[in-house]
Formats: sequence, structure tokens, C-alpha cells
Amino acid sequence: MNSSRPTIVDVAARAGVSKSLVSLALRGDGGVSAATRERIVRAAAEIGYRSNALARALRQHRTMLLGVVVASLDNPYHTEVVESVERAAEPHGLSVLLAHGARKAGRMAERIDALGDLNVDGLIVVSSWAAPELLQAAARRAPVVMVGRSLEPVAGIDSVNNDDEHGAALAVDHLVAAGHERIAHLTSSTRPAGLARRAGYEAAMARHGLADRARVIERGRDEPAGPGLDAALEAGCSAIFARNDVEADDVLNHAWDRGIAVPEGLAVVGYDDSALALRARPRLTSVHQPRAEMGELAVDLLHERWAGRTTDRHEVLEPTLVIRAST
Repeated sequence: MNSSRPTIVDVAARAGVSKSLVSLALRGDGGVSAATRERIVRAAAEIGYRSNALARALRQHRTMLLGVVVASLDNPYHTEVVESVERAAEPHGLSVLLAHGARKAGRMAERIDALGDLNVDGLIVVSSWAAPELLQAAARRAPVVMVGRSLEPVAGIDSVNNDDEHGAALAVDHLVAAGHERIAHLTSSTRPAGLARRAGYEAAMARHGLADRARVIERGRDEPAGPGLDAALEAGCSAIFARNDVEADDVLNHAWDRGIAVPEGLAVVGYDDSALALRARPRLTSVHQPRAEMGELAVDLLHERWAGRTTDRHEVLEPTLVIRAST
């Protein structure tokens, strides 16, 4: 496969015009009809041609629409990131179009294509469910930022995520400092972020000399947590670190059903520090992902692309631990 970057000649061939006409159109000079200029700008974006001249041309033909695709609407983390994107976009006169991927790769692809067909100026994908080739194809139409973690950085797009391994270590360190040695990890994810949190948990347990007491409770996304939690409790686990706040809430509900006091009989830590953490009873200790900064940074990265930046940026933000009554 030819990996060389597209040139102005490629743009001309794609648009079916001469190289000189492409130059005129991208410089904004006269002598080019609006329809032809739009066709040239679209052709350049579709094949991934990048230059300062194209950036200027794109600014002149912007729709002021920003597309956002989320993997889930039932996890407050996703909607809180979208809220931060909207706050960051509004001062720039950008309107946000929201689409739901429903944790399905096929639906995610459909939503991304649909937003591209609406000529959004940029796309923010709050998910790791979109395949790299899908993101790269979308980036040939408009800049793309992924808020989430992929196994490897995707060339041609920017990304923002938090340090999942460090976040998991913060949870384990806190529980060990509180006197817990049998700490289980509850997860229903095989996505990159979930795998990273599991790896961070296992590494932290080993660092504390507790590798032989580590226990991972795996369950399917739609399976109840009860059987795995019961087995962990019967094995003497006194603390649970859950992959996210939604799963931590499942632990709190199960403890309530079993008559187990939290934190006296079971300490619980979640991840995300979403709205669920403040609504749970007791209030949930959780690893805080800086969602406001993540959404704002995603919009900033799009602005840099619109201004002509061609190199990729993959930003990793540091999480913190917010200690509440559940531990």
C-alpha cells in the first residue's frame, strides 16, 4: 500500500480539475466558482490532503457543526464528557450533534458515516468501539478526536484518555492502606481501558506482595454480578475495586441485598467519579477521570487541526482518587 502523503496532484485527480485550479481554490483566489471550490475542498479532505491552504479553505466553508458519538447513554461518564464538549464548543459558535453507538461496532460505523454526510467540521468519538480504519476514513472528511483508549494510537487522529493503570493503582493503594489484603476486582469489559485497569490492579497487588490474593471477578455485560461477588466474599474478600461506577453500584446493591454493611463489612471503590458516585448510598469512593478537561482538550485539538496542524497528538491525563464513605 502506498503510504506517501497525498499531494495537490492527487487532489486535482480526485476533483477532476487541473492542478492550477486546485491552487487557486485553496488560496481563495478568484476565478473559481463556489461549486468547484467546494468540490476541490471536499476532495482534499476525503483523501487526507493537509496544508495550511486547505485549513484556510475549510474555515471558509465550515458548517459550524461538531459531531459527537458516544458508546453508551446509560453510563454517566459518557454524557458528562459530552456536556464538557458542549461547554467548550459553545463560545466558538459550534453546535453539537449527538449520536449513540449503543456499544455496537456496526451501529457506531453507521452513526459516524451519518455525521460525516452532514458535513460536520469535526468529530469527537467518546468510545473505543470504533475500528481504527473507520476512524481513519472519517478523518479524511474532517478531523477526528477519540476520547477513550485504543490498544495502539491510531495514525491520523488525535486522542484523549486517562492513565487507567495509575487510576487502578490509586484504588488498590488506598484499600491496602486501610488494612485490606483480600481485594477483588470486578469487571465486565475486554475493551482497552478495562484491560488496562485490570492490569493496573494486578500490578498494584503484586507490588504490595498480595499477588496470591488477587481475584478478578469476570462477568458478561448483561450477566448479574451476584454469583461472582458471593464467591469472592466466601473466599474472604473484604474490598472490591470495580471497573467503573456502574459496576460499583451493582456491588453496593448486592451488599444491601445480602445485609452487608458498607464499608464495615465490605469496602467498595469505583472508577470515573461520575454522578453515580454522589448519588450512591453510601457515597462512593471513586477514581476521578478529569472529564471536563478531557472534553475541553478534545475541542482544542480540533481547533489545532483546523488551524493546519498535521501531526497527531495523543494526550494522557492523570486521574485522582476521591475518598468517600464507601471505604
